Amino acid sequence: MRTVIQRVSRASVTVEGKTVSNIENGLLVLLGIEEADGVEDIVWLTRKISNLRIFNDAEGVMNKSLLDIDGDAIVVSQFTLHAATKKGNRPSYIKAAKPEVAILLYEEFVAQFEKDLDKKVGTGIFGSDMKVDLLNDGPVTIIIDSKNKE
Repeated sequence: MRTVIQRVSRASVTVEGKTVSNIENGLLVLLGIEEADGVEDIVWLTRKISNLRIFNDAEGVMNKSLLDIDGDAIVVSQFTLHAATKKGNRPSYIKAAKPEVAILLYEEFVAQFEKDLDKKVGTGIFGSDMKVDLLNDGPVTIIIDSKNKE
């Protein structure tokens, strides 16, 4: 699983002109799922994201987590995070999980993230053409891959 995590002052997801998720202070998580992903990737990633200390404390130091600030989150599925661009100019998405596999893992990810945060997590609509609007705070953008734990 590959994620792009953005600390946001606000974020929303719109599908066919209708806002389906909307948050203020928190995280927007773009989630790419590949065939080799499983429950162990979900548990590791959701805990890592929940506890990632990227929010400012009283002294302006990034020392607080999403849990510490009781922030909100939106998770948006994004198969393009697994684009292979080594050959040619047209990205290949061969590593991205097929929709029937990806949707189950996406739903498990959201459920585990909600459990870790002890609150509802916003989502997009899997497989839809989504418009994601955000105000990146910082900017703070972090990429985490469960297959490459740096």
